[in-house]
Amino acid sequence: MNKLRVVFTAAALFLAGSLSAADQPQIKNAQLETRAVSGSLDNTMRGITSPAGSPFWVGYGVPMVPAREGSHRIMCCGNIWQNDGGMSICSPCTLETSRSSSTSEGSGPVSGGGTVKLEGPQTMFVLMRVADHRVMRIVTVTEDCQLDAGGLRVVWLTGVNPAESVTLLTGVVAATDFDARDGREPADGAIRAIAMQADLAADRALDSFVSKDRPESLRAKVAFWLGNARGKAGLDTLKRMAKDDPSLKVRDQVTFALSQSPEKEALDELIRMAKNDESTRVRGQALFWLGQRAGQRAAGAITDAIDNDPDTEVKKKAVFALSQLPKDEGVPKLIQVARSNKNPAVRKQAMFWLGQSNDPRALAFFEEILTR
Repeated sequence: MNKLRVVFTAAALFLAGSLSAADQPQIKNAQLETRAVSGSLDNTMRGITSPAGSPFWVGYGVPMVPAREGSHRIMCCGNIWQNDGGMSICSPCTLETSRSSSTSEGSGPVSGGGTVKLEGPQTMFVLMRVADHRVMRIVTVTEDCQLDAGGLRVVWLTGVNPAESVTLLTGVVAATDFDARDGREPADGAIRAIAMQADLAADRALDSFVSKDRPESLRAKVAFWLGNARGKAGLDTLKRMAKDDPSLKVRDQVTFALSQSPEKEALDELIRMAKNDESTRVRGQALFWLGQRAGQRAAGAITDAIDNDPDTEVKKKAVFALSQLPKDEGVPKLIQVARSNKNPAVRKQAMFWLGQSNDPRALAFFEEILTR
């Protein structure tokens, strides 16, 4: 049995969480059975079999990383929508047909199976679809997601050690060929599940995925989750990647991840990349994401690039970033650039984005220069 098959055989036999029945997901149309972890998680998983490779699901619960202050997080394998009252609601999900996974953070109430809750869930559920001794897909949901198992067997494990969960999921990632076009789906789900798990082992696992010897596509994917879910530890790893990763694709993704991080120091690193990254493309991307962030420091970094970056293309991207700022910040700065910048290409770019703004100040500026 090759390495991939060994790992997937283990993953087919797993899972759990020291949860009561109320802590299990809402599953219907399932041949549901519950097992306690005996010994290690890996050994328990090896004891789960299915005749003739018939597909089945295995699931468990683990603590989830906290949502940002003042909000809650819900995860569904279908769509998440808000009703007129601002309540977050998960659409019912059929496990066998769904191919999407959604995460939402909000401050309004949550609907969980008809029950309105003011506080979001603290536990996430990890479900693996297993067929022919291989994990084919990994889905993460919270208690708000109503699941339909399509009549398949679902083995629910209790008593899972969170660190062993991370080890299991890490094995799925390690067994995946990220240079291939197909076959990444289980690993994508495993990375998501690791990133959303509260255990400190998750930080160590994600950090190991972004070492320079790992595939470029893996490093880029993990960067997203470092910014979105891992707080200070994730930011520390992103800062190292921003300085040391040799790949433009990865550093490009790092700029987006930094823009998503709730950590205050993330803006510092994004500004540093906008000023100092050796790549014109990466500097431009950092400026683009700065344009999505309001505030004097972001605006200052953008105007600094317009004035001082040696590359005209970067200057033009900085002008676009100004157009993305709130109008009271961006429009006056665009007018200033259009009026006085020494580079004609930059002035032209500023004029273009002023024309798109539909702002009366822009119209007054155009009337001024056209009636001289």
